[in-house]
Amino acid sequence: NIEQVGDGAIESAEEAVKLCITMLGIMSMWMGFMGVAEKSGLVAKAEKMLEPVIHWLFPALPKDHKARAHIITNIIANILGLGWAATPAGLKAMQQLQELHIARLKAAGKNIQKYSGNATKEMCTFLIINISSLQLIPMNIVAYRSQYGSVHPAAVVGPGLAATIISTATAVIFCRIVSRRRTD
Repeated sequence: NIEQVGDGAIESAEEAVKLCITMLGIMSMWMGFMGVAEKSGLVAKAEKMLEPVIHWLFPALPKDHKARAHIITNIIANILGLGWAATPAGLKAMQQLQELHIARLKAAGKNIQKYSGNATKEMCTFLIINISSLQLIPMNIVAYRSQYGSVHPAAVVGPGLAATIISTATAVIFCRIVSRRRTD
């Protein structure tokens, strides 16, 4: 019946708008928290705490390189379940890693046109870790469950944490094994 199809389309559109408004509010709140955390120095403290892990994951990345800060910001945002906040930092990190790759190619006298499209160990490691997305608080899922009337919207936190720990550990192990075999 065409009337039921029309009603279903209107209901679905209304539901989509409500969900977008809810997610926009949650995203705005967490982006605000990230801004406050950055200005208060909390992100800098987290960076210092993550520095040994970053050094272990990216041993060839110079300590003072710009990509480090973007990688750490991306990881922190992912840990907090803020994928939308992680994305800009991730893109900046990849851009910085690409610039480092080109600088290394120039220093080695290699053909930039031929090799600049290749991904480095750092790029691959960052991408895999970013995709595995270790999350302590899966904000998106909690928000969706809350929006749709779940009695316990945060009930997914435990299983989500276990799943992301396993996926991140698997990603790290994979990166370490592959990076031993691969030469840039």
